[in-house]
This record gives sequence, C-alpha cells and structure tokens, in this order.
Amino acid sequence: MRATFRTVLALLFATVLAACTHGPVRRVSEPTAQLQQLTVRADGAWDVQLRLQNYSSIPMRFDRVRLALTAGTQPAGDIVATPAVDIGPESADVVSITLQPSTAAKLAVADALAAGRGIDYALKGEIAATPEKKSQKTFDVEHRSALNPAPGLPGVLR
Repeated sequence: MRATFRTVLALLFATVLAACTHGPVRRVSEPTAQLQQLTVRADGAWDVQLRLQNYSSIPMRFDRVRLALTAGTQPAGDIVATPAVDIGPESADVVSITLQPSTAAKLAVADALAAGRGIDYALKGEIAATPEKKSQKTFDVEHRSALNPAPGLPGVLR
C-alpha cells in the first residue's frame, strides 16, 4: 500500500512538473487599426494618426499597412505605410501618415468641421505584421467608427 502511494505521488509530481515547463501561452491574434486623429492641413492634405493595436500575447512588428479610408460616404484614398514599429503584447502605438484625400472626401470633412459635427469613417484593407520568433503574416482589417471635432483645435477631428 505504501509503495503504491509513493508511485502515485511520484507520477502526480512528474505531471505537475511537466505542465509547468511549457511556459505562458503564445497566442497570435488579429491586430486592428483605427483613426486616432485627423488634422486638415492648410494645403488640403490630411495628417492621419493611425492607432495600431496588438491583441496578441507576444510582441509583433508592424511591417506594412494598406487601408482604404472612407470619410462619410466618400472614398478618401489609401493609407499606405511601412511603419516598422514593434508593439508589445496587448498594447498599441500610433503612427502618423500624410494623405492626399479625394476632393469629395475633403468636402465631406470640411462640411462636418464647419457644422461642428462628427463624421463616420471606415477602414478596410490589410496589415502585415511579424509576431516574435515567427514569420510575417497578413491580416485583413475592417473597422468603422466616427471622428468628432476636437474642442479648441480648428481642423482637428478625434
């Protein structure tokens, strides 16, 4: 009886020890992108602050972004960048991009700013990112939200 107890205890200890050797789970989740701020410049171009969110449990290097931006109902243009930014697990970072928007999108944003109201926007495209110790992956991204005028900051939507 005593030998059986020792054998069971040894097996239980070995099982617990084996379970601990795997370390934390390394989960890769799809990243997202959203506009944090849009600033209308005097020359008509837009300065876009794009927030890149890493939902993975490991760091990821954001290599390439290609997103079609729609402002209101008007196609504004493509946000194309190679940020080459490392973002830690379950964290975010912001990259700044200059965009030459379409005339229709410029008018839609100018109208919203003049009226002091917000404007809906949509992003659709892909993000290429490299999870730590893995090969690069391309993730499809689709996001819809709205931007509102920033009080005291003319030409800025957040």
